[in-house]
Amino acid sequence: MATQLQASAPCPCGRTAAKKLLGYGNCCGRYLDDFANTPAPDAESLMRSRYSAFVLGRDDYLRASWHASTCPPDVAADVSTQWLGLEVRGHQLQDTDHATVEFVARYRINGRAVRIHELSRFVREQGRWYYLDGELELPQNSKI
Repeated sequence: MATQLQASAPCPCGRTAAKKLLGYGNCCGRYLDDFANTPAPDAESLMRSRYSAFVLGRDDYLRASWHASTCPPDVAADVSTQWLGLEVRGHQLQDTDHATVEFVARYRINGRAVRIHELSRFVREQGRWYYLDGELELPQNSKI
């Protein structure tokens, strides 16, 4: 079940401007709530909005923002997951239509802390960025 956030609530992705958390409506909310008309302007913004979609249980956005060539048929955010934070470590544009984003996401599931470290690949088609795939580092005994 998807969670709704007010536009003024802090965005789950944790993006800041002038050392202040951005509100959901001025950050990921504009992409999640208007996918058809408001594409993420770059791969990092898309990655952050996908993190927010996981936090909010927005399977529709996860599916729509995943490239059709690699999107699994059963995309679903796990509602038992408690997301704890996102750290973007780097964003690199390979050319005008290909980029990578390195990030660490932390969450807790069934009382167990997990840390995901991924280098994600993104592709832009017809002016819209899509998540393509990623190299995942997920330690067996992950600690926050």
